[in-house]
Amino acid sequence: MRHWHSPFDKRGYHHGNLKEALIEAAQRFIAERGLGGFTLADAAKLVGVTPAALYRHFRGRDALVAEVAFRGFKDLGERLGRALAGEGTPLERFTRMGEAYLTFAEQEPGYYLAMFSPQVSEGEKAPKQPVAPGVRPPETAFDFLVRALSETFPSGFKDVDVRFIALEVWALSHGIATLDAAGQLPRGPGLPDKYELLRAGVLALVHGALQKGGK
Repeated sequence: MRHWHSPFDKRGYHHGNLKEALIEAAQRFIAERGLGGFTLADAAKLVGVTPAALYRHFRGRDALVAEVAFRGFKDLGERLGRALAGEGTPLERFTRMGEAYLTFAEQEPGYYLAMFSPQVSEGEKAPKQPVAPGVRPPETAFDFLVRALSETFPSGFKDVDVRFIALEVWALSHGIATLDAAGQLPRGPGLPDKYELLRAGVLALVHGALQKGGK
């Protein structure tokens, strides 16, 4: 788990930056206590303001958690993008994306738990960031995964949709990350670590899809 050096610890939040301080407070509470382990009053107390001040930026607790989730997906997408744009063969870069995913889940538990929390109501979702006309919206983590598979296996998977394989890979990655965070991933002599397990699982999924597509 990351070490926290919050801008509001002991000194209160920086003037004019209450929204960012609240987001970091929520991220901290989620990492340390879980999704249900804090209230808006807790966040206000940590930041050093009254609960009423929070409503200038967020409609409620769900909206604050949704913003944390939005930031998490953005951070994850940037990490996957760096891995995909790095050096090496397409297969090596695709493997590094998996490693980046598991590392993110380990280093940023506050983000990760918020990202995969139960869906909040439509009115509480974090607002989408505006995109100027003619500018391509930023790629999501799923977009990077689909693109990485397409670049790693340019011949495709014939009648198997690459998005289906991407979903399977994501589900595998999420399952391993979740088991690891809960301390439920078996460890011991002869057992692979989480990175080795993910690599083996991804290769099995991909090879299975290639064989199926070749029939």
